[in-house]
Amino acid sequence: MTTKLKQKSETKKIHEVYFVPLRKDLTRPDDLKVIFRNIRNHLAGMTSGITRDEVFAQEIIKILFCKVYDEKNTRLSDLVRFYTTPEDTEKKIITRISDLFSHIISKYPDIFTKKDKIDLDANSLKYVVLSLQEFCITDADRDAIGDVFEVFIGPALRGSEGQFFTPKNAVEMMVKIINPKPGELILDPACGAGGFLTMSLDSIWAKLDNNAKKEKWSELKLNKQKTESASKLFGIDKDNFQVKVTKAFMSLLTNGSSNIFCDNSLRDYFRDENNISKAIKLEKFDVILTNPPFGSKIQIVGEEILSQYDLARDWKKDKIKQWVKTKNISKKQAPQILFIERCLQLLKPGGRLGIILPETLFGNPSHGYIVEYIKQNAKFISLISFPDELFQPHTHSKTCAVFLEKKKPVEDYEFFVGIAEWCGHDSRGNKVPRDDIPLISERYFTNLKNQKDSDHLGFMKKISEIKKNIIIPKYYNPDIEKELKILKKTHDIVSIQSLVDDNKISLSTGVEIGKLNYGTGSIPFVRTSDISNWEIKLDPKQGVNSIIYDKFKKKCDLQLDDILMVRDGTYLIGNTAMITKHDTKSLFQSHILKIRVLDPNSISPHILMASLNSKIVKKQIRAKQFTQEIIDTLGKRILEIQIPIPKDKEKQNKIEREVKHIISSRSDLRERAKKASIEITRV
Repeated sequence: MTTKLKQKSETKKIHEVYFVPLRKDLTRPDDLKVIFRNIRNHLAGMTSGITRDEVFAQEIIKILFCKVYDEKNTRLSDLVRFYTTPEDTEKKIITRISDLFSHIISKYPDIFTKKDKIDLDANSLKYVVLSLQEFCITDADRDAIGDVFEVFIGPALRGSEGQFFTPKNAVEMMVKIINPKPGELILDPACGAGGFLTMSLDSIWAKLDNNAKKEKWSELKLNKQKTESASKLFGIDKDNFQVKVTKAFMSLLTNGSSNIFCDNSLRDYFRDENNISKAIKLEKFDVILTNPPFGSKIQIVGEEILSQYDLARDWKKDKIKQWVKTKNISKKQAPQILFIERCLQLLKPGGRLGIILPETLFGNPSHGYIVEYIKQNAKFISLISFPDELFQPHTHSKTCAVFLEKKKPVEDYEFFVGIAEWCGHDSRGNKVPRDDIPLISERYFTNLKNQKDSDHLGFMKKISEIKKNIIIPKYYNPDIEKELKILKKTHDIVSIQSLVDDNKISLSTGVEIGKLNYGTGSIPFVRTSDISNWEIKLDPKQGVNSIIYDKFKKKCDLQLDDILMVRDGTYLIGNTAMITKHDTKSLFQSHILKIRVLDPNSISPHILMASLNSKIVKKQIRAKQFTQEIIDTLGKRILEIQIPIPKDKEKQNKIEREVKHIISSRSDLRERAKKASIEITRV
């Protein structure tokens, strides 16, 4: 038998006996993250000499490059080289995969050196290869590397620097809205694992495939166009390891070099004579898509960096309450704020930006200057609110996607706004069957065609309708306006502001007594967590002595039928309790608002209590609260709340009687419970 026939016979035996796949038999993986998670759990329990997830990640990525290289360089009818069989010795499996890795080293000398090698032991290497060998990684979603990082590194490596992997559905939505086109220069200045770049490449290649089909291009011309478009993708990240990984992976996908650089996108690198300063220039790019690092503990300091940015200056309000920039440079600034300006600097006139940012930048009164800066330098295309769970369980930051066009401001225009209430997973990262994010991208294009549906999934807003530079979507939720409009037929809709202005109610806050005074006595000091289900809890967590009470009682004067409402505290905001005869001798926290009815003939406190707990008022409260420092607050926006009061007097009387009965019954039961707890130990 000739050598060639012998090799063919052995290949057939390996394929048939050990089920080693031919290249054409590789299947598309449904969920790479599950596969990687299983690999991670096995390695953590069985691998010797390696204990840190980031080291595991480096090893897995080396192996993944071998896998992708093998897929791209093996003919469909040939046996893959990335495989293992039960008969493989330790030396054989290590040699086979190491040979593949040697090709990676020679092809990407700027990423891997000759000293680099695969450090997994043979048994661990065998498990990884066996887990991956039947799948075609290049047919999977392009963010396979991101999945590796998310499983193996997660918040331990990335969260400390405010960088989190952007979920696929959010990336896909943003790419669809920005709609990158063949020939456009695209940049991600905080590229991480390259998710935005690879998704943009997919979008552009799909357009080229359509063009080729319509215009009957040759395969050579199509491949040339794809290679050219891939060369127009650029990325920057300050994490050297991620840059190496992304650069290599992008090169594997595109069969060419990649423009990925390791640097701090915020520093003034344009004066340097190096590769990045030649490739990344101001006003160069058509499209920027990014998710910059953010977090309350991360700050950029130093005049060398801050002096480049208007958003690093101190901004103040002038006499007519307009934000104006001063000459003073701030001592520090959050990176996410500077990234807004850096991205606009890098865009061509008319260029498009899609960026993920903390939603508080667009709703906190102290951040109004940011919206003012954007309005002066760009045009809003869209602003889409993500649910709290999007980046959970890694971080609880509430985020939004902001889309801008670098364009001179015009007097008035419309832009698209959307609110995603579901994102496909819960706060623990487990999948749920509801995801609004794809629906919003569909609605975006529907509204562009003037079929103007209007609910939380998408609605149009004029820039002239933006109040006090508050631009968070929930603040303008049309679902609330629709409900109020329907209620107007049967209810009088009055604002808290009008009730205060007409001297029908008064608002005041409580006090802070200092933690050293907690537990000094039995007089209740009511905190936000003590208010629930219309009443003050049976046993408030803290009590004070009579000296402390006498010191603060004037400020915390409480009367029968006063209403206490939680003003600060995120999930507790809006909780209410009505003061009974058993509660008047109490102090209450500064995070709690006291609402007192001054004119019971105009509005009953019991009707007001019921109205404050109605679904429509609760929705308004959630829409108007904003983050201030580390907790949410309703602030002065409580004055904007619209209260529904039934026009039917008989209905009013019925509700008033019912609320009175509920309050008095609960109050009596509370006192009886207290007495029972005292009686049980009475001698």
